[in-house]
Amino acid sequence: MATLKAIIGFIEVVLLSFFAIPIGGEVSYSSTTYVPPTVTTPMYIVEDGASDFVIVTSDSPDECILTAVDELQTYVGKLSGVELQYVTESEYDGGKAIVVGETELEAQITQVDRSSIGADGFLLYADGTYLLIAGGDSRGTLYGVYTLLEEYFGVRWFTPTLEVVPESKDLVVDAALNRTVRPSFAIRRNACPGSTDNYRAKMKVNVSFWNEAPEYGGALTYVLWDVTLDRLVPDTLFAEHPEYFAMNPDGTRTTDHVCLSHPDVLPIAIENARQAILACPRETSDHIHIGQKDNSNYCHCESCTALYEKYGSVCAPTLIFTNNFADALDDEFPNFTFTFYAYGETDRPPQDLTLRCNDNVVPVLCGIHRACRSHLLTECGAQDGNETFQNLYGENEPTVAQDHANWVKVADRTYIYDYTINFLNSMQFFSNLETLQPTMQYMRDIGITGYVYNCGDGHSAAFNELRNYLYCKVMWDVDCDIEYHMTEFLNAYYGEDAAPYIREILDVQTAQIKKTAHAFDFDWHYQSGFYPLSIIAKLDRLWDKALNADVTDEQMFNVEVANLSWEYFKANQFLGEYFFLNPLRLKANEELYDAMIAHKIDRVSSFGLIPQDKSTVDFMLRPFNWK
Repeated sequence: MATLKAIIGFIEVVLLSFFAIPIGGEVSYSSTTYVPPTVTTPMYIVEDGASDFVIVTSDSPDECILTAVDELQTYVGKLSGVELQYVTESEYDGGKAIVVGETELEAQITQVDRSSIGADGFLLYADGTYLLIAGGDSRGTLYGVYTLLEEYFGVRWFTPTLEVVPESKDLVVDAALNRTVRPSFAIRRNACPGSTDNYRAKMKVNVSFWNEAPEYGGALTYVLWDVTLDRLVPDTLFAEHPEYFAMNPDGTRTTDHVCLSHPDVLPIAIENARQAILACPRETSDHIHIGQKDNSNYCHCESCTALYEKYGSVCAPTLIFTNNFADALDDEFPNFTFTFYAYGETDRPPQDLTLRCNDNVVPVLCGIHRACRSHLLTECGAQDGNETFQNLYGENEPTVAQDHANWVKVADRTYIYDYTINFLNSMQFFSNLETLQPTMQYMRDIGITGYVYNCGDGHSAAFNELRNYLYCKVMWDVDCDIEYHMTEFLNAYYGEDAAPYIREILDVQTAQIKKTAHAFDFDWHYQSGFYPLSIIAKLDRLWDKALNADVTDEQMFNVEVANLSWEYFKANQFLGEYFFLNPLRLKANEELYDAMIAHKIDRVSSFGLIPQDKSTVDFMLRPFNWK
């Protein structure tokens, strides 16, 4: 690997010297164009700072409906200064009303088919007297309130701490509004730093793993999640029963994995799962997971190998085990869903598609971590694990897209576990913004039902906040206008004077990486695209303009954090002031370190923190080596 790195580094220097690197072209983030809500016949909820409307619910609203009422009152107050009165329907004596949730009153307004609307969906309906917000369930009603506030009244929740509420004396919808909204994916998860149950609800995220959040309509929670086989089949059993664990190719045993074909393993896992379910403090948790340890030392015993060969995939024992696991627990826990990781060695689906998941068994597909994210999923391919020049920079086959299309043939439900940063260099720009929407549209179109997003690395560098916001938007509406949402976010987060420069930087880097490299979730610093000197100079000029823009202190802090990703890239590549023959290079590295600490960046990789004691940092080394 060291030899390959040296060769690639030499090639880069040669190309830079001779200006032979191609320059990227145009980029497009969205396939649709935003169309704002139209108002043909105005229906004023608030007019000139006053309102004739009251909020009406059933006589026994649940916690979530009460949250919807409170949020509606709160934000109408923030928007217009008007406090809407709230009554139950037995207290309602007629007049204009915003009807929230299921009531007997709605029957005289319009017919609501909740089975058609579905979970998390909602109907927004107006007739001049009534504005009806009717969810397929209570959570859908809450989402309807948030959509009203956001799309019709202009409220924005860009991050957990950045909220925009435009003040207006008039709040208006069309008197003939009749709109049914359903989510693109049934399961949606984004737990960006600082998220709360309230923020997740505003972003229409319905998975929290551990928080039930009944006041926000509940959330998908797990009894056990992630790596769980070490709890279902504890490593402590190895001393007496090494046969329960994976066999290495040389015949020895290891606790790196469990032998899922051994007949004694299943009853052990079943009993430990049963105890975990009964002891779970979250009464509404209805998911439990089969997750292997994070390595590829899968079992090579005769029984497991026979299953690999029979079904054409290493995933076969895991799928069969989870089916049997679900069958054993289903009678006692009939409403449970049993998920398993299709990850690492198990991420390829069975070639024999007669091997199917039970209807209560859901694979969590992690294979996208092998996919190039700078090019279309259906056109570009997978990282095969070999550090060859062809693999890193050549044309690859779209095996990941094909795998996902086959997984939906063997399972009624499928969840994606999406990786959206460069784990080896989480400070470095990850070029997946242009492919974000078409990737998720492909997933929707083939029948993927859930999207679980692994976001950021605990900091806001590398445009993580923008990426988190956009992912929430696309998980809810896969056909939304990314360009529109991106422009709004950049204006609010970085300031309107800096936003055009930040946008151009994003465009240039996205185009350049697409033109000269692939983008994988595990890229070394030398793999993230190549830049001719003219493009490096252009990006430096754009960053200089952004850093001198007329914006607020908070917005400038955000610009400075974003700039650190570019400085990190240059320092690793020995570019600009970080050139290895520059006598001031050590000082430039030290200033970069100081800026990272000042901007709350404590890591450059997911696999280690940078030292907090400055005296222990060797500034001769590139930033990647500071951890």
